[in-house]
Amino acid sequence: MPPWLDAGRLRGAELDLRGAQALHRAAARPLLPRVLALCSRLADGPLWAGLALLLALLGQPRQALLMLALGGANLVVYYALKLGTRRQRPFERCDSIRACLKVPDAFSFPSGHALHAFAFALLLSAFHPALAPLLWSFAVLVGLARVVLGLHFPSDVLSGALIGSVTAALALLLGG
Repeated sequence: MPPWLDAGRLRGAELDLRGAQALHRAAARPLLPRVLALCSRLADGPLWAGLALLLALLGQPRQALLMLALGGANLVVYYALKLGTRRQRPFERCDSIRACLKVPDAFSFPSGHALHAFAFALLLSAFHPALAPLLWSFAVLVGLARVVLGLHFPSDVLSGALIGSVTAALALLLGG
């Protein structure tokens, strides 16, 4: 790797770590980690499967199938990236960061919670525009929670959000 490229990569990694440390300091406030942990847990897989089931029960089978297909496709991308990069989590790399929740898997990149939250925010907003402010606010809170709770670097969350948004846009173009 050329020295200038390696130097840029190292500067980026240092900025990412500093961002994770700065956001994680908010976890010292008594109520904030509880609220963010709730947001993070709500964004686990059962919520999205439950929403797909609800859509089917409300007579929206196409939307339900699209949600399930998007979720499945995102899992493939997610695991390929997790296993391909094997990036350590912030609390494993920095003594000043602690994990405020149990982690679902060993690796940090990308944030699957952010990936799914942003994917489903975009998908559901396309079909239910009145819910868009709530969906996007929730997605942002989920991403913020993952960093504040010490589980991800900011770049993990930003990458997850980008990947989720792109896959949802593709799902809407192809199947919406």
